[in-house]
Amino acid sequence: MAKDIFHEQVRNALIKEGWKITHDPLTLRISEAVKLQIDLGAEIAIAAERNSEKIAVEIKSFMGDSDISAFHTALGQYLNYCQAIEEQEPERIVYEEIKQWIK
Repeated sequence: MAKDIFHEQVRNALIKEGWKITHDPLTLRISEAVKLQIDLGAEIAIAAERNSEKIAVEIKSFMGDSDISAFHTALGQYLNYCQAIEEQEPERIVYEEIKQWIK
């Protein structure tokens, strides 16, 4: 899986904010033949171990010829990730990190 151009920047920003990267990428199987890879999995303790917050971050930059096509692809992936996370890791929140490339 190719990493987005902003992958390392987002990863470093999460670490700076106190997040511990637990998966890079976070892989979820939705069937024997199909697996999803979300760019980053991270978790941070809020107050105590049982109150930990877990997130999954998918990183996208719209650098192709069609921003609307890239948006629809990103939205479709996000919806697939949300469904898979809800089934397999319901305590994890999915975020879509979108970076717009200025042309």
